[in-house]
Amino acid sequence: MQPAILIDRLGKRYASGHVALRGIDLQIRKGEIFALLGPNGAGKTTLINIVCGIVTPGEGRVLADGLDVTREYRATRSRIGLVPQELATDSFETVWATVTFSRGLFGRAPDPRYIESLLADLSLADKRDAKIMTLSGGMKRRVMIAKALAHEPQILFLDEPTAGVDVELRRDMWSLVRRLRDQGVTIILTTHYIEEAEEMADRIGVLDHGALILVEDKRTLIDKLGKKRLTLQMRIPLRAIPPQLADWGLELEANGAELVFTYDRNRSIDISALVRRLSELSIEFCDMHTHQSSLEDIFVGLVGRRA
Repeated sequence: MQPAILIDRLGKRYASGHVALRGIDLQIRKGEIFALLGPNGAGKTTLINIVCGIVTPGEGRVLADGLDVTREYRATRSRIGLVPQELATDSFETVWATVTFSRGLFGRAPDPRYIESLLADLSLADKRDAKIMTLSGGMKRRVMIAKALAHEPQILFLDEPTAGVDVELRRDMWSLVRRLRDQGVTIILTTHYIEEAEEMADRIGVLDHGALILVEDKRTLIDKLGKKRLTLQMRIPLRAIPPQLADWGLELEANGAELVFTYDRNRSIDISALVRRLSELSIEFCDMHTHQSSLEDIFVGLVGRRA
């Protein structure tokens, strides 16, 4: 199947000499939610702006739905919706007018029923006649999303869409994203809320210093790079691991107050056997818990190693 987005050897160097992107190769599948993660300045927004035709690439090519985003700008732009980080709306227009105008910009015939449904999905129905200047920041963000969806794009970019917004909008936003994905819309998002990427994304890409350092299915990534820790809280801190436990792969932490085993794909432990062995050695613990690495732990580890 033809990918929704194909990026081939994409690079971008600005006139200042700053290299924003370095040889990016990426295919984004139709109908998936792809999360693009990376620290500030990694190149995420530059990449999005190139695909959306806002910034010209320095080298390489980008295809959207099989069309070149540079040579066939109008055709590709009509297939793409973009919710940028910045709030940019006509303050003196009403919600209904600005969303309807956005639909017309892409040559779509008027469809009041669709616009009404879209505003209802974003809890904007009762604000349809309100001027945008009177809305709260969260409501303005909803309007930006409505504008991006007004022409019914098949590819939707969400650049930090929930940054600084309330919990209710975030919940509504992700409910809408799920429905769009179920309808076949391809969604590419950047976010600083890594738990959102962990919950929503099908695949994860990590950008750092303009380079794409990893692309992986979310669950595969967590299985491959995530770790699980078993921690036993000692009733009496240990000065050292007893020789009888030397082969168990245990570590002491918290000044001997915690006995820790770290799982990975190649290491496991028989907890029942460990508990029996501790009892035989008269080593008492008062609590036991496990911790599974999150996507945030993995992300911090990946970027930290390249810093």
